[in-house]
Amino acid sequence: MYAIILTGGKQLKVEVGQKIFVEKLDAEVGSTYTFENVLLIGDKTIKAGNPYVEGATVTAKVEKQGLGKKLVVFKYKSKANYRRTYGHRQPYTCLTIESING
Repeated sequence: MYAIILTGGKQLKVEVGQKIFVEKLDAEVGSTYTFENVLLIGDKTIKAGNPYVEGATVTAKVEKQGLGKKLVVFKYKSKANYRRTYGHRQPYTCLTIESING
């Protein structure tokens, strides 16, 4: 059984037991998080929502909160002696899918 959920402006295909990395969620490590925005549930038959499947939820356990790899941003303009360097680390939440209900 699988489901397609909407989180952080992205659609993800998830299955029970799968580990996923999503945009940072406001949840404590060790707690459970429930996704209500389920777009599709697939098994032998497919239940598609318009836009969401009624009464369907996906529960996941929060494994950790962290920061992604550093991204170096370098701005440069030729012949103008303009150079700027800065970095960015995108925060994320690591989840393990526990159940798909619906």
